[in-house]
Amino acid sequence: MAKGYWIARVDVRDAERYKDYISTAKPAFEKYGANFLARGGTYHVLEGQARGRNVVIEFPSVQAALDCYNSPEYQAAKAIRITVADAEMLVVEGA
Repeated sequence: MAKGYWIARVDVRDAERYKDYISTAKPAFEKYGANFLARGGTYHVLEGQARGRNVVIEFPSVQAALDCYNSPEYQAAKAIRITVADAEMLVVEGA
């Protein structure tokens, strides 16, 4: 079974409140087996428009990645995130 990956590009508008998003999302990530491969950090723009924060999260499967996003636990976190950050997120199947 192929792994699933969240790829998120985020511009945080309120860093203090973004911490609330992170702590609220943590139970969903733990429940669905999330493994953070990249979380913020230095980046290099090669092409296109960059965002300030880039995140790659590995899940055991695409279904686990989708289930995490759609879970009540993550949706509670998302409700916070959308008030303090602009994001583009997708799930991609691993090789």
